[in-house]
Amino acid sequence: MSKNPKCRFFHKKTIKRKKNQLLLSSIMAARRAIASAKMMTTTSSPLSSTRTTTTKSIVTTVASSKASFSSSAFGQTTPPLSRNNHNNRNGSTMTSFDSGKWTRRRGSHDVSSSSSSRCFTTTTTSTTTGCRRRSGFREASSVIARSYASSSEKKLLVAAPMVYVAGEEMTKYVMDLVKEKWIAPAVDTSKWEHFDLSAKNRDETNDQVLKDVVTAGFKLKAIFKEPTITPTADQVKRLGLKKTWGSPNGAMRRGWNGITISRDTIHIDGIELGYKGPVLFERHAVGGEYAAGWKNVGRGTLKTTFIPKDGPDAGKEIVVDERECKDEISAVVTYDNAYDNVHNLAKFFFERCLEAGVKPYVVTKKTVFKWQEPFWQIMKDVYDSDFKAKFIAQKIVAEKDAELVHLLSDAATMKLVQWTQGNFGMAAHNYDGDVLTDELAQMHKSPGFITSNLVGVAPDGTYIKEFEASHGTVTDMDEARLRGEETSLNPLGMVEGLIGAMNHASFTHDTKENHKKMVDFTTSIRNIMHKLFREGKGTRDLSGPSGATTEQFIDRVANELKKNHA
Repeated sequence: MSKNPKCRFFHKKTIKRKKNQLLLSSIMAARRAIASAKMMTTTSSPLSSTRTTTTKSIVTTVASSKASFSSSAFGQTTPPLSRNNHNNRNGSTMTSFDSGKWTRRRGSHDVSSSSSSRCFTTTTTSTTTGCRRRSGFREASSVIARSYASSSEKKLLVAAPMVYVAGEEMTKYVMDLVKEKWIAPAVDTSKWEHFDLSAKNRDETNDQVLKDVVTAGFKLKAIFKEPTITPTADQVKRLGLKKTWGSPNGAMRRGWNGITISRDTIHIDGIELGYKGPVLFERHAVGGEYAAGWKNVGRGTLKTTFIPKDGPDAGKEIVVDERECKDEISAVVTYDNAYDNVHNLAKFFFERCLEAGVKPYVVTKKTVFKWQEPFWQIMKDVYDSDFKAKFIAQKIVAEKDAELVHLLSDAATMKLVQWTQGNFGMAAHNYDGDVLTDELAQMHKSPGFITSNLVGVAPDGTYIKEFEASHGTVTDMDEARLRGEETSLNPLGMVEGLIGAMNHASFTHDTKENHKKMVDFTTSIRNIMHKLFREGKGTRDLSGPSGATTEQFIDRVANELKKNHA
């Protein structure tokens, strides 16, 4: 080789150019191989000899391209190639490939994912297991995936482990688009555990899927849940369900030692939705009417008894209440308010108010419902001993006005209307919190602009957090979509939930460096959505009749994300 530095420079450039040409040739060969494989899966019998021959040709074609450049440039494996429209009844995960996009499947519901599986397979449905795998494409898949990996210098951000719970109807359709177009191009979600909590799948698994969700959530401590339906009698008939399955929320709250359901206002800079400043709300996650036992009775004597398990009266029957039922029909209802975890609720509530810089209020109806007094007293004790001085130090409250304020629940309904400046927090019992947060949502534009996060406490004291939107599955819009009509669903509430779950998963499982990267990415999604809303390019609830359709808004955010992460 010439000793002339200029000659060496041009020689190196020539070598680099040739390597790039070989790389491009390899990628094109890989794409042709994939196209052939896709054609083969739609036209050939899965077990035919034709497929075996074609498989060998794919391996040979791509392997010959592989030999022309260094394998050190690769390193990413691909998920299995499968036919679409498999309905896997046993809950196992299958994967499909379509137009260069990887999609993980659980049952009949798609869940977008990065390239995480270890083989390149075709699948056919089996009546006993839901799928049958073949493993003839391993070598071809490895080469194809590595060639795709080498064409992009930027590595995917690896998401921390968390639970992703798929729902149904319009909200599922939208979140599938979000995962496909916003998350998958930038994030490897192979550590996520996916579950299908649709009414149909709960019915087919006899609700085993709900138990699996609770177990996985307890383990990973970060959960995102799409809206689901609690089927009515009409839906039970229409969907062909065996029974009416109850809301999954109770099982989740019990399984994760739920202390509160946090519902906060979502704000977009430059757009006034309702409250000018943040409003935080903590709804006690357990107790109250939701788990009540009841029976319709006639005339007679009603006696409520309690038998202690501990203490000096253990085993003895204690009469809690005794009364005469004089009407021909009376509804007898029994329930309890569990107060052991109110200390944790108080700590969580006051910490959040301090962080947000808002004044806390506690809501009860203790003047009439005397049994609610302990809730208020525990909250006040925790505030006085651990937080009062901190609120004074941060100048959130003046020293002369530093006492914790109690609001009667009917007074709280009026304050939610009057205090439009925001900058306050409320904590209440389960039922009161349910009603008051519905009012909060209406004051702040709609339920789409309110978060909903279940917070539990693990045995080691760390938080288990489940994030979701505060609205339902939007059935009427889904029916319009299925009729071929335009829809315009704002995904902000659901995406805020997904962002919260991804950030909490990263905080729980990642290093500080990786956590910062994840927060930067999720913040970019939020900022882009807010920017489009400010520019009048959002969905029609904020941008009017000329606003974007559901799909247009998804695509606009996706295009902005591509620019940001190019």
